Amino acid sequence: MDIDPTLLEKVQGENNEFKKLYKEHLELKHRVEKLNKMNFLSAEQELEKKAVQKQKLKGKDRMIKIIEEYEASPN
Repeated sequence: MDIDPTLLEKVQGENNEFKKLYKEHLELKHRVEKLNKMNFLSAEQELEKKAVQKQKLKGKDRMIKIIEEYEASPN
């Protein structure tokens, strides 16, 4: 999803939920990247990776809904 940088900045400045979700999304992204760089993942690490990916996707879905609400608003 391509988001207009101006809209992204506006939403981050006005919507605390979005701001929190965006920060969390970046942190989760870094955790997944760190796990992906490992040559071997234990069963526990695989489960962690899948849980982090699910949490990241759930947050992304909510961020998309918030962006869509901003795009649909007349302002």
